[in-house]
Amino acid sequence: MAICYDETTLARYMKEAADVSPGHPVLLDRFLEDAFELDVDLLADGKQAVIAGLMQHIEEAGIHSGDSAAVLPPYRVSQADQDVMRDIARRLALRLGVIGLMNVQFAMQNGRIYVLEVNPRASRTVPFIAKAVGVPLVKIAVQVMAGKSLEELGFTKEPEVPGVFVKAPVFPFRRFPGVDPVLGPEMKSTGEVMGVSSSFGSGFAKAWLAAGHKLPLSGTAFLSVHDRDKPSLLPIARRLAELGFVLASTAGTAAFLEQGGLTVRTMLKVHEARPHVIDHLINGEVALVVNTPLGRASFEDDGAIRRTALKYDIPCITTLSGAMAAAEGIAALQRDGLTVRPLQEIHQKGLPVRG
Repeated sequence: MAICYDETTLARYMKEAADVSPGHPVLLDRFLEDAFELDVDLLADGKQAVIAGLMQHIEEAGIHSGDSAAVLPPYRVSQADQDVMRDIARRLALRLGVIGLMNVQFAMQNGRIYVLEVNPRASRTVPFIAKAVGVPLVKIAVQVMAGKSLEELGFTKEPEVPGVFVKAPVFPFRRFPGVDPVLGPEMKSTGEVMGVSSSFGSGFAKAWLAAGHKLPLSGTAFLSVHDRDKPSLLPIARRLAELGFVLASTAGTAAFLEQGGLTVRTMLKVHEARPHVIDHLINGEVALVVNTPLGRASFEDDGAIRRTALKYDIPCITTLSGAMAAAEGIAALQRDGLTVRPLQEIHQKGLPVRG
């Protein structure tokens, strides 16, 4: 899969698709830019459909759902919009006659709700939601498929979520030297972890660390983004500056951020002179990289930065939503540090999630 921003890229990708699978059809979709996605899992018995959980992807639409971090419950969606999605999912399950588990993927763009996929099966999100809400969803689904009703099994209302649960994907990039760790519509993750807390920032920090990433508490943050991303980068840069980070960027991004009132250290591009940004990464002068390329040409231009960050174990975030989430995680670590509690304790009735 690929996202094409112009006819030249589309023509090249169509040729590549034909070379890989000659004679097979190619599916074209309209891409919803600046949208974000949500997953709903539910159980249905043909007469009743009950929501198991609704989680929001942290990365924007265009990143494969398996590669996106996600949070349960959603943190950027109004209760009214969540209820609309719940209603749509339940009606779809009953109209389709689903018996067992079903997953619906939604997208939201400019306040409008879109249905992306309806999958009458268990989704990869089911184990995550089951652990978060403390309900054996697969066991219940199997019994429903064997003929029992949800009412007989006592599963008639959506379970409460006792805290904030963040899913983070685990990637195999370190095992493949030279690979570009940029995320896109093709799934690259090989596992996932869960962070649990009473706040989003702390939950994200735990999940990020559990996935094997560093989360620096200070140092220099190098920011380099596509022109269309610069307005959305400004609040992230301000947040990092508030947290005590030194901001650095190449000339174009630096000029934009300085117009927004920020102090930015300018680093040279690779072709300009030395020491350039790659040298600064190798020398250990950068603690965090935020790089959001768009389009295949941009991927190639910025690939060296991302590969170097990966090689020297420097956190490299390739989406703006992921960068803001990381900033909130850093803020939580600076403020509260880390606490640990077992899931069994969290699901004891009446005990709130702390830390």
